[in-house]
Amino acid sequence: MRTEPRTNSVNPLAAVRNLGILAHVDAGKTTVTERILFATGTIHRRGEVHDGTTVTDFDPQERDRGITIFAAAVSCAWDGHRINLIDTPGHVDFADEVERSLRVLDGAIAVFDAVAGVEPQSESVWRQADRHGVPRIAFVNKLDRAGADLDRAVESIRTRLHPAPLVVQLPIGTEDGFTGVVDLVRMRALVWADDGGTATEGPVPEELREAADRRRHALEEAVAALHPAALEEFCAPPGRLSADTLAGALRDLTLSGEGVVVLCGSAYRNRGVEPLLDAAVAYLPAPLDVPDARGTHRGAEQRRAADPEGPFAALAFKVTATATGRLTHVRVYSGTIEKGDTVWDPATRRTERVARILRVMADRHEPLDRAVAGDIVAVVGLKSARPGATLCAPDAPLLLEPPTAAEPVVSVAVEARRRTDTDRLAQALARLAEEDPSLVVRTDAETGQTVLSGMGELHLEVAVEKIRRDGGPEVTVGRPRVALRETVARGVTGFVHRHVHQTGGAGQFAHIVLDVEPLGREDGREGEHEGGCAGGFAFRSAVVGGRVPQEYVRAVEAGCRDALAEGPLGGHPVTGLRVTLTDGSTHVKDSSDTAFRTAGRLGLREALRACAMTLLEPVAEVTVTVPEDAVGGVLGDLAARRGRVTGSVTRGAAAVLTATVPLAELFGYATRLRGRTQGRGTFTARPSGHAPAPAAVSTR
Repeated sequence: MRTEPRTNSVNPLAAVRNLGILAHVDAGKTTVTERILFATGTIHRRGEVHDGTTVTDFDPQERDRGITIFAAAVSCAWDGHRINLIDTPGHVDFADEVERSLRVLDGAIAVFDAVAGVEPQSESVWRQADRHGVPRIAFVNKLDRAGADLDRAVESIRTRLHPAPLVVQLPIGTEDGFTGVVDLVRMRALVWADDGGTATEGPVPEELREAADRRRHALEEAVAALHPAALEEFCAPPGRLSADTLAGALRDLTLSGEGVVVLCGSAYRNRGVEPLLDAAVAYLPAPLDVPDARGTHRGAEQRRAADPEGPFAALAFKVTATATGRLTHVRVYSGTIEKGDTVWDPATRRTERVARILRVMADRHEPLDRAVAGDIVAVVGLKSARPGATLCAPDAPLLLEPPTAAEPVVSVAVEARRRTDTDRLAQALARLAEEDPSLVVRTDAETGQTVLSGMGELHLEVAVEKIRRDGGPEVTVGRPRVALRETVARGVTGFVHRHVHQTGGAGQFAHIVLDVEPLGREDGREGEHEGGCAGGFAFRSAVVGGRVPQEYVRAVEAGCRDALAEGPLGGHPVTGLRVTLTDGSTHVKDSSDTAFRTAGRLGLREALRACAMTLLEPVAEVTVTVPEDAVGGVLGDLAARRGRVTGSVTRGAAAVLTATVPLAELFGYATRLRGRTQGRGTFTARPSGHAPAPAAVSTR
């Protein structure tokens, strides 16, 4: 095994890989991570998810539930390279953990089930990686399972994810007889013994020679069609690509995102892991290969290259509370940091002192004297830094773009079982929100209840259980409530609002005329109108002749955005509307930004009361896998939950149903589904926007 790091004579950062493991729940991410650690010699005993003995699923809830809940970082060495890995959750409720991880990663390994292919959450995390521009390679796992089919899984990658899949391996054997792979780049066979040791390398088996040659030629054709240099060599005699040219082209296509290298194996049986590591090193980027970190200072854009000698800049992406103190996980983009250094947080305008620097190995840590550009480490001593905070040198301030926090979709009312524990509960909830930005704690102004909001029912269950396990107070939880929205069904035109306020001194005067209309789906793109349309809101000015100066137009827009916080139906946020300022007037002395902002807020509130409004409820795309003999009952249950079935396919002896279901109707669905299918049915759900709610929901 090649586990000892060697020095890189060009640049040490070229031997660093910051990678994530992405997949749908139960595709084998954690097992892949565990086998990587074993193959690199980082651990000497292979743990299993079902036994609760894996390195990255160290939290008691993860071991009890058998799923990854929290993104866990580990580090290992392979072929002279330092690989920093983050094992991310696969359940949709914890997609925000994936989002924060992708923000600081340079590359990723996407894991797919060889039987199921691309599953709903696989598609979601793939799109997240697309947004962050993270290059990926694919690993089709579980080839030893009954019904495993590499070609079918690759076709699902092509049709559902739309990259060009570049398959570089041919399986040796099928299902339980899967023993190894043919490396189509180097044209060699790699076979693993039953004991799961290292691979034995040899020539391509004679019975697979024809199939290997055919697939190698298809790979060369696919690469040549996308890579100009490879095309030039492919078109010249003898019409083939050398292994080095092919490997170089595969790396270029991976970095550009035009193609995705596809490998295969069975992580559980320890087959295919070493080639996966080789591919990660060969094709995925080092910190030197990704664009410079971009940030701002005083409104001006600045760039920081991955240079240990440059000014220090890092991004905090995760905060955890441990028995030994508060850990802040950071990605260092530029410069060097040492124990005892002082760093600057430009968002809070506070300095922090770094007491210790740690190399993270899930729940274990190795002390470091320093961290340099390209490192992912944890630091101890930061008191106020939150996930998304920038840390930089005090004499070279920079504000990096933080990860986007997901909007909560489900809420529960929580209260301490004993009145004397109210303060302890408030402290515990504050710690939860500090560690997980997708959890939002607020007090309902009307009911006085403390409301905890998150990404799903399981997300909130885990949060409440964490309070209990961390020694917090006993908590009573109310029925989950979904986050409703309001939108305009029919608008108004020429709505006039005058804001006149006189107090004896300088007064306030603003006169505006607004048109309010529904925002069409085709309008939901930023940059197509003055003011943009982020968050389902568009604003533009059609005022002519300078009747409302431009600085007041901006104030009107700000006031309109203020009014979106509470709609007229039930005080829910308003979305999906376009506001046009068509006319107005000013007063030579009494008009001001404040007056026009107030007019925008009050005017839009009154205009919305004159509009026909519709309540929206969040809906989820649900994928249900059930035995064929239970399909009828499951379809009936989905219909009773106001579900709209959108597809049905047969996969072996099971049926896979897809449906759009209101999120409020999914509470308790897991228990109901298990009962209808004798425990054989499973489902996944992912938020897919909002849809009009029936009158019954409007009156809840």
